[in-house]
Amino acid sequence: MNMTTEYIPEPMDTADVQLPEELMALAEKMARNVHEVWARSRMAEGWTYGPERDDAARHHPCLVPYDELPESEKEYDRATSQETLKLILKSGFDIVKKI
Repeated sequence: MNMTTEYIPEPMDTADVQLPEELMALAEKMARNVHEVWARSRMAEGWTYGPERDDAARHHPCLVPYDELPESEKEYDRATSQETLKLILKSGFDIVKKI
């Protein structure tokens, strides 16, 4: 029996959560940081930039600064950060900026 073929993802439904406008800037900052953490981890594992992904050679085209990523890759990081913020809010927590 192969467990991976039976796995059915069940993320919390956050469709009813609307992020306030002031959190969208935080979501973008989080997306940038998600990329930076991922890139640092890959580089620590010996990965380097390559125009095409090559797992054997450990080359990846996304090992570039966030601003140089294709929009599709930025959207992946944005979705991660936005869904994280929505989960926090749906779980009953408040996100408050200290001034």
